[in-house]
Amino acid sequence: MIELKRECGLIGNIHSIGHPFHITSDEILTWNQIYEIMADTLGVKLNLVYIPSEFLNKCNNQVGSSLLGDKSYSMIFDNSKIKQFVPEFKATIPFSEGIKRVFEWFEADPKRKIIDESINDGMDRIISLYKNNRNL
Repeated sequence: MIELKRECGLIGNIHSIGHPFHITSDEILTWNQIYEIMADTLGVKLNLVYIPSEFLNKCNNQVGSSLLGDKSYSMIFDNSKIKQFVPEFKATIPFSEGIKRVFEWFEADPKRKIIDESINDGMDRIISLYKNNRNL
């Protein structure tokens, strides 16, 4: 018989079978705070440009459609379900540390740092359209 470590929580927990879970921290961050933390971690100046999701969707349906709805607004996730099934669950890595580790992972191998210029060009185009003519 396989012995599961207590840290596994949901794995091997027969009561969790068939239940969907989202697992997040209890940290509450707005989209602005997330981008501020990312800029600070990279040591760059944050230059936010606010463009409505509906406008993005008109410019680029592939990007914009994923923003319509829940991603348009900051939100708070409720972790009560995971804590009900795994009472000892506690997220211990704050976003600021997690994103630092993500950036370090990219920095560790140049092959991971591929820039897709078409994405940059597309975003520049959307910003220009929005600043110069807010109607499509």
